[in-house]
Amino acid sequence: MRFTDERSKFGRYVPAIFFLVFIYGLGAWFLFAPKLEYSSQEKRYLEQFPTVSVDTVASGEFGEDFEKFFADQFPARNFWVGTNAYYALDTGNNGANGVYKCGNDYLINKPVTTDNNLQKNVTAITNFAKATDVPVTAVFAPSTGYVTDDVLPTFHDKYNDDMYFDDAKKSFESAGVEFVDLRSRFKSEYKNGTQLYYKTDHHWTTSGAYTAYTELCAALGAKPTEKSGFDVKSYPDFYGTTYSTSGFWFNSSDNIEVWSNPKNAKQNIRVKITEGTNTTEYDSMYFYNHIKEDDKYPVFLDGNHALTEITNSKAKGGTILLIKDSFSHSLAPFLADNYSKVILVDMRYYKLSVSELVKKEKPEQIIVLYGIDNIATDTDIVWLS
Repeated sequence: MRFTDERSKFGRYVPAIFFLVFIYGLGAWFLFAPKLEYSSQEKRYLEQFPTVSVDTVASGEFGEDFEKFFADQFPARNFWVGTNAYYALDTGNNGANGVYKCGNDYLINKPVTTDNNLQKNVTAITNFAKATDVPVTAVFAPSTGYVTDDVLPTFHDKYNDDMYFDDAKKSFESAGVEFVDLRSRFKSEYKNGTQLYYKTDHHWTTSGAYTAYTELCAALGAKPTEKSGFDVKSYPDFYGTTYSTSGFWFNSSDNIEVWSNPKNAKQNIRVKITEGTNTTEYDSMYFYNHIKEDDKYPVFLDGNHALTEITNSKAKGGTILLIKDSFSHSLAPFLADNYSKVILVDMRYYKLSVSELVKKEKPEQIIVLYGIDNIATDTDIVWLS
Protein backbone atom coordinates (compact mmCIF):
# COMPACT_ATOMS: atom_id res chain seq x y z
CA MET A 1 0.00 0.00 0.00
CA ARG A 2 2.83 2.34 0.88
CA PHE A 3 4.52 1.58 -2.45
CA THR A 4 1.30 2.45 -4.26
CA ASP A 5 1.07 5.77 -2.40
CA GLU A 6 4.65 6.58 -3.36
CA ARG A 7 3.88 5.89 -7.03
CA SER A 8 0.77 8.06 -6.78
CA LYS A 9 2.76 10.97 -5.32
CA PHE A 10 5.44 10.59 -7.98
CA GLY A 11 2.80 10.53 -10.70
CA ARG A 12 1.59 13.97 -9.65
CA TYR A 13 5.06 15.38 -10.38
CA VAL A 14 5.52 13.75 -13.77
CA PRO A 15 3.97 16.63 -15.81
CA ALA A 16 6.13 19.17 -13.96
CA ILE A 17 9.23 17.05 -14.49
CA PHE A 18 8.54 16.73 -18.20
CA PHE A 19 7.91 20.48 -18.40
CA LEU A 20 11.19 21.32 -16.68
CA VAL A 21 13.12 18.86 -18.83
CA PHE A 22 11.52 20.36 -21.94
CA ILE A 23 12.26 23.97 -20.94
CA TYR A 24 15.82 23.35 -19.78
CA GLY A 25 16.41 21.11 -22.78
CA LEU A 26 15.36 23.89 -25.16
CA GLY A 27 17.56 26.31 -23.22
CA ALA A 28 20.57 24.03 -23.51
CA TRP A 29 19.82 23.45 -27.19
CA PHE A 30 19.65 27.20 -27.79
CA LEU A 31 22.92 27.85 -25.91
CA PHE A 32 25.06 25.09 -27.38
CA ALA A 33 23.62 24.39 -30.84
CA PRO A 34 25.45 25.99 -33.81
CA LYS A 35 23.79 29.21 -34.92
CA LEU A 36 22.55 29.15 -38.52
CA GLU A 37 23.35 32.01 -40.87
CA TYR A 38 20.74 31.26 -43.54
CA SER A 39 17.30 29.64 -43.62
CA SER A 40 16.80 27.69 -46.86
CA GLN A 41 13.05 27.40 -46.25
CA GLU A 42 12.50 31.08 -45.43
CA LYS A 43 15.13 32.15 -47.98
CA ARG A 44 16.69 34.84 -45.84
CA TYR A 45 19.72 35.44 -43.66
CA LEU A 46 19.06 34.98 -39.97
CA GLU A 47 19.88 37.38 -37.17
CA GLN A 48 23.21 36.79 -35.42
CA PHE A 49 24.16 37.64 -31.86
CA PRO A 50 24.09 41.45 -31.55
CA THR A 51 27.01 43.67 -30.57
CA VAL A 52 27.21 44.34 -26.86
CA SER A 53 28.30 47.79 -25.72
CA VAL A 54 27.35 50.38 -23.13
CA ASP A 55 25.58 52.42 -25.81
CA THR A 56 23.57 49.54 -27.32
CA VAL A 57 22.49 48.30 -23.88
CA ALA A 58 21.59 51.77 -22.58
CA SER A 59 19.62 52.69 -25.71
CA GLY A 60 17.67 49.44 -25.75
CA GLU A 61 19.09 48.52 -29.15
CA PHE A 62 20.74 45.39 -27.75
CA GLY A 63 17.47 44.17 -26.26
CA GLU A 64 15.58 44.64 -29.52
CA ASP A 65 18.31 42.96 -31.56
CA PHE A 66 18.57 40.09 -29.08
CA GLU A 67 14.81 39.41 -29.40
CA LYS A 68 15.23 39.13 -33.18
CA PHE A 69 18.27 36.89 -32.70
CA PHE A 70 16.39 34.67 -30.24
CA ALA A 71 13.38 34.36 -32.56
CA ASP A 72 15.54 33.49 -35.57
CA GLN A 73 17.75 31.01 -33.72
CA PHE A 74 15.05 29.36 -31.61
CA PRO A 75 15.53 25.56 -31.58
CA ALA A 76 13.67 23.76 -34.41
CA ARG A 77 12.32 27.10 -35.61
CA ASN A 78 11.07 25.75 -38.94
CA PHE A 79 9.15 23.00 -37.15
CA TRP A 80 7.35 25.51 -34.92
CA VAL A 81 6.64 27.89 -37.82
CA GLY A 82 5.15 25.04 -39.85
CA THR A 83 3.18 23.70 -36.88
CA ASN A 84 1.70 27.13 -36.26
CA ALA A 85 0.75 27.55 -39.94
CA TYR A 86 -1.03 24.19 -40.20
CA TYR A 87 -2.68 24.63 -36.79
CA ALA A 88 -4.05 28.00 -37.90
CA LEU A 89 -5.29 26.43 -41.12
CA ASP A 90 -6.92 23.53 -39.25
CA THR A 91 -8.72 25.95 -36.90
CA GLY A 92 -10.11 28.04 -39.76
CA ASN A 93 -7.55 30.86 -39.72
CA ASN A 94 -6.31 30.53 -43.31
CA GLY A 95 -3.83 33.28 -44.08
CA ALA A 96 -2.49 33.65 -40.55
CA ASN A 97 1.00 34.39 -41.92
CA GLY A 98 -0.29 36.67 -44.66
CA VAL A 99 -0.53 33.83 -47.19
CA TYR A 100 -3.64 31.87 -48.15
CA LYS A 101 -3.40 28.08 -48.59
CA CYS A 102 -5.44 27.77 -51.78
CA GLY A 103 -6.69 25.13 -54.15
CA ASN A 104 -4.50 23.50 -56.80
CA ASP A 105 -1.44 23.97 -54.53
CA TYR A 106 -1.41 27.77 -54.83
CA LEU A 107 0.02 29.83 -51.97
CA ILE A 108 -1.28 33.37 -52.50
CA ASN A 109 -0.50 36.56 -50.63
CA LYS A 110 -3.43 38.22 -48.91
CA PRO A 111 -4.45 41.49 -50.60
CA VAL A 112 -2.77 44.71 -49.52
CA THR A 113 -4.87 47.05 -47.43
CA THR A 114 -6.70 49.93 -49.10
CA ASP A 115 -4.73 52.31 -46.88
CA ASN A 116 -1.69 52.33 -49.16
CA ASN A 117 0.60 54.48 -51.32
CA LEU A 118 -0.91 53.75 -54.74
CA GLN A 119 -2.28 57.19 -55.52
CA LYS A 120 0.84 58.90 -54.20
CA ASN A 121 3.03 56.70 -56.40
CA VAL A 122 0.81 57.15 -59.47
CA THR A 123 1.10 60.91 -58.95
CA ALA A 124 4.89 60.61 -58.79
CA ILE A 125 4.85 58.77 -62.13
CA THR A 126 2.58 61.31 -63.80
CA ASN A 127 4.68 64.23 -62.52
CA PHE A 128 7.79 62.55 -63.89
CA ALA A 129 6.08 61.97 -67.24
CA LYS A 130 5.06 65.62 -67.48
CA ALA A 131 8.66 66.70 -66.86
CA THR A 132 10.15 64.63 -69.71
CA ASP A 133 9.81 64.70 -73.48
CA VAL A 134 10.11 60.91 -73.71
CA PRO A 135 6.84 58.93 -73.99
CA VAL A 136 5.97 57.07 -70.77
CA THR A 137 3.98 53.84 -70.59
CA ALA A 138 2.86 52.21 -67.34
CA VAL A 139 2.27 48.47 -66.84
CA PHE A 140 1.03 46.89 -63.61
CA ALA A 141 0.88 43.14 -63.04
CA PRO A 142 -2.47 42.15 -61.50
CA SER A 143 -2.30 40.35 -58.17
CA THR A 144 -2.28 36.56 -58.19
CA GLY A 145 -5.42 36.39 -56.06
CA TYR A 146 -7.33 38.63 -58.46
CA VAL A 147 -6.54 36.50 -61.52
CA THR A 148 -6.74 33.06 -59.89
CA ASP A 149 -9.85 33.80 -57.81
CA ASP A 150 -11.29 30.33 -58.39
CA VAL A 151 -8.68 28.71 -56.12
CA LEU A 152 -9.04 31.15 -53.22
CA PRO A 153 -10.44 29.87 -49.90
CA THR A 154 -14.13 30.40 -49.25
CA PHE A 155 -13.43 33.17 -46.78
CA HIS A 156 -10.84 35.70 -47.94
CA ASP A 157 -10.23 39.43 -48.02
CA LYS A 158 -11.27 41.29 -51.16
CA TYR A 159 -8.73 41.89 -53.92
CA ASN A 160 -9.24 45.47 -55.04
CA ASP A 161 -7.39 45.29 -58.37
CA ASP A 162 -10.35 46.64 -60.34
CA MET A 163 -10.53 49.77 -58.20
CA TYR A 164 -6.74 50.26 -58.26
CA PHE A 165 -6.45 49.75 -62.02
CA ASP A 166 -9.41 52.00 -62.84
CA ASP A 167 -8.15 54.82 -60.62
CA ALA A 168 -4.60 54.56 -61.98
CA LYS A 169 -5.84 54.40 -65.57
CA LYS A 170 -7.86 57.58 -65.09
CA SER A 171 -4.87 59.45 -63.62
CA PHE A 172 -2.51 58.23 -66.35
CA GLU A 173 -4.84 59.13 -69.20
CA SER A 174 -5.28 62.67 -67.88
CA ALA A 175 -1.48 63.06 -67.78
CA GLY A 176 -0.82 61.59 -71.23
CA VAL A 177 0.72 58.37 -69.87
CA GLU A 178 -0.28 55.26 -71.79
CA PHE A 179 -1.50 52.48 -69.55
CA VAL A 180 -1.28 48.81 -70.54
CA ASP A 181 -4.19 47.14 -68.75
CA LEU A 182 -3.43 43.43 -68.40
CA ARG A 183 -6.56 42.41 -66.49
CA SER A 184 -8.73 41.11 -69.33
CA ARG A 185 -5.93 39.27 -71.15
CA PHE A 186 -4.66 37.63 -67.96
CA LYS A 187 -8.15 36.53 -66.89
CA SER A 188 -8.74 35.04 -70.34
CA GLU A 189 -5.42 33.19 -70.54
CA TYR A 190 -5.76 31.82 -67.03
CA LYS A 191 -9.23 30.44 -67.81
CA ASN A 192 -7.73 28.79 -70.90
CA GLY A 193 -5.26 26.90 -68.71
CA THR A 194 -2.09 29.03 -68.83
CA GLN A 195 -0.24 29.21 -65.52
CA LEU A 196 0.53 32.92 -65.31
CA TYR A 197 1.80 32.98 -61.72
CA TYR A 198 3.95 30.66 -59.68
CA LYS A 199 2.14 28.66 -57.04
CA THR A 200 4.82 29.29 -54.40
CA ASP A 201 5.96 32.77 -55.41
CA HIS A 202 4.33 36.18 -55.97
CA HIS A 203 5.93 36.74 -59.41
CA TRP A 204 4.43 35.89 -62.75
CA THR A 205 5.80 32.85 -64.54
CA THR A 206 7.78 33.16 -67.75
CA SER A 207 4.49 32.49 -69.58
CA GLY A 208 2.94 35.36 -67.67
CA ALA A 209 5.89 37.62 -68.49
CA TYR A 210 5.59 36.66 -72.17
CA THR A 211 1.87 37.50 -72.17
CA ALA A 212 2.65 40.92 -70.67
CA TYR A 213 5.43 41.36 -73.25
CA THR A 214 3.02 40.81 -76.16
CA GLU A 215 0.53 43.32 -74.70
CA LEU A 216 3.33 45.83 -74.17
CA CYS A 217 4.57 45.35 -77.74
CA ALA A 218 1.07 46.06 -79.03
CA ALA A 219 1.08 49.36 -77.15
CA LEU A 220 4.58 50.27 -78.35
CA GLY A 221 4.02 49.29 -81.97
CA ALA A 222 6.68 46.57 -81.78
CA LYS A 223 6.48 43.02 -83.12
CA PRO A 224 6.86 40.39 -80.40
CA THR A 225 8.96 37.32 -81.01
CA GLU A 226 6.76 34.28 -81.58
CA LYS A 227 6.71 31.57 -78.91
CA SER A 228 8.17 29.16 -81.44
CA GLY A 229 11.32 31.32 -81.55
CA PHE A 230 12.37 30.33 -78.03
CA ASP A 231 14.12 27.32 -76.58
CA VAL A 232 12.27 26.47 -73.37
CA LYS A 233 14.02 24.73 -70.49
CA SER A 234 12.21 23.82 -67.28
CA TYR A 235 13.86 23.45 -63.87
CA PRO A 236 12.10 21.75 -60.92
CA ASP A 237 12.08 22.33 -57.16
CA PHE A 238 11.45 26.07 -57.14
CA TYR A 239 10.06 27.32 -53.82
CA GLY A 240 9.38 31.05 -53.90
CA THR A 241 8.63 33.93 -51.57
CA THR A 242 5.06 33.01 -50.63
CA TYR A 243 6.25 29.55 -49.66
CA SER A 244 9.05 30.95 -47.51
CA THR A 245 6.71 33.24 -45.54
CA SER A 246 3.74 30.86 -45.27
CA GLY A 247 5.06 28.01 -43.12
CA PHE A 248 3.26 25.51 -45.36
CA TRP A 249 6.37 23.38 -45.77
CA PHE A 250 4.55 20.41 -47.32
CA ASN A 251 3.32 22.37 -50.34
CA SER A 252 4.40 21.13 -53.77
CA SER A 253 7.16 23.01 -55.60
CA ASP A 254 7.03 24.92 -58.89
CA ASN A 255 8.95 24.51 -62.10
CA ILE A 256 10.75 27.62 -63.33
CA GLU A 257 11.18 28.06 -67.09
CA VAL A 258 13.85 29.89 -69.05
CA TRP A 259 12.82 30.92 -72.57
CA SER A 260 16.00 31.74 -74.48
CA ASN A 261 16.18 32.98 -78.05
CA PRO A 262 18.93 31.06 -79.93
CA LYS A 263 19.62 34.21 -81.96
CA ASN A 264 20.81 35.97 -78.80
CA ALA A 265 24.23 34.39 -78.53
CA LYS A 266 27.26 35.43 -76.48
CA GLN A 267 28.57 37.33 -79.49
CA ASN A 268 25.74 39.88 -79.50
CA ILE A 269 24.45 40.02 -75.89
CA ARG A 270 26.03 42.05 -73.10
CA VAL A 271 24.63 42.57 -69.62
CA LYS A 272 26.16 45.28 -67.48
CA ILE A 273 25.25 45.39 -63.78
CA THR A 274 26.10 48.46 -61.72
CA GLU A 275 25.98 48.79 -57.94
CA GLY A 276 27.38 52.09 -56.71
CA THR A 277 30.75 52.57 -58.41
CA ASN A 278 31.17 48.87 -59.27
CA THR A 279 30.20 47.63 -62.73
CA THR A 280 30.41 44.02 -63.92
CA GLU A 281 29.80 42.79 -67.46
CA TYR A 282 28.38 39.43 -68.58
CA ASP A 283 27.51 37.76 -71.88
CA SER A 284 24.16 36.27 -70.89
CA MET A 285 20.80 37.45 -69.55
CA TYR A 286 20.42 34.19 -67.63
CA PHE A 287 22.47 33.37 -64.55
CA TYR A 288 22.20 29.61 -64.31
CA ASN A 289 24.24 29.38 -61.11
CA HIS A 290 21.06 30.40 -59.27
CA ILE A 291 19.23 27.31 -60.54
CA LYS A 292 21.21 25.29 -58.00
CA GLU A 293 20.24 27.62 -55.15
CA ASP A 294 17.13 27.80 -52.99
CA ASP A 295 15.94 31.01 -54.64
CA LYS A 296 15.91 30.33 -58.39
CA TYR A 297 14.18 33.52 -59.59
CA PRO A 298 17.50 35.43 -59.86
CA VAL A 299 18.28 33.20 -62.86
CA PHE A 300 16.76 36.20 -64.65
CA LEU A 301 19.33 39.03 -64.76
CA ASP A 302 20.90 37.98 -61.44
CA GLY A 303 18.02 39.43 -59.41
CA ASN A 304 17.78 42.88 -57.86
CA HIS A 305 20.37 45.52 -58.76
CA ALA A 306 20.37 49.30 -58.88
CA LEU A 307 21.12 49.55 -62.60
CA THR A 308 21.14 46.80 -65.22
CA GLU A 309 21.82 47.32 -68.92
CA ILE A 310 21.17 44.75 -71.65
CA THR A 311 22.62 45.45 -75.08
CA ASN A 312 21.82 43.40 -78.17
CA SER A 313 23.88 44.26 -81.23
CA LYS A 314 21.42 42.44 -83.51
CA ALA A 315 18.25 44.19 -82.33
CA LYS A 316 16.83 46.86 -84.64
CA GLY A 317 15.22 49.14 -82.08
CA GLY A 318 16.90 51.85 -80.02
CA THR A 319 17.01 52.31 -76.25
CA ILE A 320 14.22 51.64 -73.77
CA LEU A 321 14.29 52.51 -70.06
CA LEU A 322 12.42 50.43 -67.46
CA ILE A 323 11.67 51.86 -64.03
CA LYS A 324 10.78 48.64 -62.35
CA ASP A 325 10.45 46.08 -59.61
CA SER A 326 11.44 42.42 -59.88
CA PHE A 327 8.53 41.54 -62.20
CA SER A 328 10.64 43.04 -64.99
CA HIS A 329 13.47 40.54 -64.57
CA SER A 330 11.74 37.79 -66.54
CA LEU A 331 10.20 40.23 -69.05
CA ALA A 332 13.23 42.36 -69.96
CA PRO A 333 14.99 39.53 -71.89
CA PHE A 334 11.99 39.47 -74.25
CA LEU A 335 12.31 43.22 -74.85
CA ALA A 336 15.97 42.69 -75.74
CA ASP A 337 14.72 41.04 -78.95
CA ASN A 338 13.27 44.39 -79.99
CA TYR A 339 15.61 47.00 -78.53
CA SER A 340 19.38 47.32 -78.84
CA LYS A 341 19.61 48.60 -75.25
CA VAL A 342 17.27 47.85 -72.36
CA ILE A 343 18.06 49.77 -69.17
CA LEU A 344 16.50 48.68 -65.87
CA VAL A 345 16.39 51.07 -62.92
CA ASP A 346 15.38 49.83 -59.47
CA MET A 347 14.35 52.79 -57.34
CA ARG A 348 14.99 50.81 -54.15
CA TYR A 349 18.72 50.91 -54.87
CA TYR A 350 19.31 53.59 -57.52
CA LYS A 351 20.07 56.85 -55.72
CA LEU A 352 20.95 59.10 -58.66
CA SER A 353 18.66 61.27 -60.78
CA VAL A 354 16.63 59.28 -63.30
CA SER A 355 16.09 62.48 -65.29
CA GLU A 356 19.85 62.82 -65.71
CA LEU A 357 20.01 59.19 -66.82
CA VAL A 358 17.31 59.94 -69.42
CA LYS A 359 19.32 62.90 -70.73
CA LYS A 360 22.43 60.75 -70.96
CA GLU A 361 20.89 57.64 -72.57
CA LYS A 362 18.20 59.34 -74.70
CA PRO A 363 15.73 56.42 -74.63
CA GLU A 364 12.93 56.38 -77.18
CA GLN A 365 10.52 55.02 -74.59
CA ILE A 366 10.19 54.87 -70.79
CA ILE A 367 8.30 51.99 -69.19
CA VAL A 368 7.15 51.91 -65.56
CA LEU A 369 6.53 48.26 -64.69
CA TYR A 370 5.47 47.06 -61.23
CA GLY A 371 3.29 44.41 -59.63
CA ILE A 372 0.11 46.08 -58.38
CA ASP A 373 0.81 45.08 -54.76
CA ASN A 374 4.34 46.46 -55.00
CA ILE A 375 3.33 49.81 -56.51
CA ALA A 376 0.64 50.12 -53.83
CA THR A 377 3.13 49.66 -50.99
CA ASP A 378 6.35 51.06 -52.49
CA THR A 379 8.04 53.96 -50.68
CA ASP A 380 10.87 54.71 -53.14
CA ILE A 381 9.24 55.72 -56.43
CA VAL A 382 8.14 59.02 -54.87
CA TRP A 383 11.79 60.06 -55.33
CA LEU A 384 11.48 59.63 -59.08
CA SER A 385 12.79 62.78 -60.72
